Amino acid sequence: MSRRGLIRRVWPAALLAALAVPVTVTAQPTASAVDRSLALQRAAPPARIVSLLPSLTESVCALGGCARLVGTDRFSNSPAAVLALPKLGGLDDAQVERIVLLQPDLVLATPGARVVARLEALGVPVLALDSRNLAEVQHSLVVLARVLGTPDAAAAVSARIEREMQAAAARVPAALRGKRVYFEVDPTPHAAGAASFIGETLARLGLSNIAPAELGPFPRLNPEFVLRAQPDIVMTTRRGLDDMASRPGWSALRALQQRRHCGFEVEAYEVLVRPGPRMGEAALTLADCLARLGAMP
Repeated sequence: MSRRGLIRRVWPAALLAALAVPVTVTAQPTASAVDRSLALQRAAPPARIVSLLPSLTESVCALGGCARLVGTDRFSNSPAAVLALPKLGGLDDAQVERIVLLQPDLVLATPGARVVARLEALGVPVLALDSRNLAEVQHSLVVLARVLGTPDAAAAVSARIEREMQAAAARVPAALRGKRVYFEVDPTPHAAGAASFIGETLARLGLSNIAPAELGPFPRLNPEFVLRAQPDIVMTTRRGLDDMASRPGWSALRALQQRRHCGFEVEAYEVLVRPGPRMGEAALTLADCLARLGAMP
């Protein structure tokens, strides 16, 4: 199941795009993506940009290119400056005609999105970037910064992410290090596994993941798997926590019984599930909850 389909049926619409990136696993960007980015770097920096993913919208703004955005997907809501821009659908239902009318010099999307081929057939330049883990987030920042003509900006953003990651790790109580966590992204249930960017962040905070890397970034788990695993800590949306207790057998989860859980409101959860320049902020949000858990008797 794709990450776009992962939460379509149950979660608020604003979260759909937050997870809307492919889950295929490749260590490096494809040759075509590299060739396209190199060609764009040789061209004049784009003055009119459309972004079709919130994390890429945030990346453009973090790199100093926010004023060049002329439209975004419907889910891009940060920073506040992008709220007034035309909203052009999402990766699955992008409004191609409206995008073309905006005359963008560049459209940002993800590999595999259907809109990429449609736009390229119309002669619209598209840059498709993967951001499935921290290394790819940093690579995407480097590519975007070069395309924008601000190559030094990527290092500053990456350095800030790293500082915040380190600060977050320092906040985690020693008693919680090594604790096993279940991070739910869909009540079917699907988890953020150890191979996901969320799993990487949890590992940086000293936590273990009940969904091992070999299951893939966002595996669908048998409910019995979760119950047998008995995670020490459960993390999901506030709504998700309310739902868990009513599932057959899930009241037996000791993490729920002992209130060893983190239920995030939508605004905070969006930061957690967007692989972009706010990954350090996401780590700090996780660390804040862990600090509260560590203070419990």
